[in-house]
Amino acid sequence: MQINVGRLDRIVRVVIGLVLLSLPLWLDSSWRWLGLIGFMPLITGLAGRCPGYRLFGLSTCPMQEKKPE
Repeated sequence: MQINVGRLDRIVRVVIGLVLLSLPLWLDSSWRWLGLIGFMPLITGLAGRCPGYRLFGLSTCPMQEKKPE
């Protein structure tokens, strides 16, 4: 799968993922386990590949120039 997540998007995803994953440490209600959803933005941010972007044909990664063959 091709990289389709740009640099700024990756940084935002990693930060959001880490914040969501910290929720179980700060919340005492049953909603704290919702923080485990933070794995998805964290993984996509670290890998630079988003299946949802691919499904919809989106990309925040700048296009690289193709070299003539």
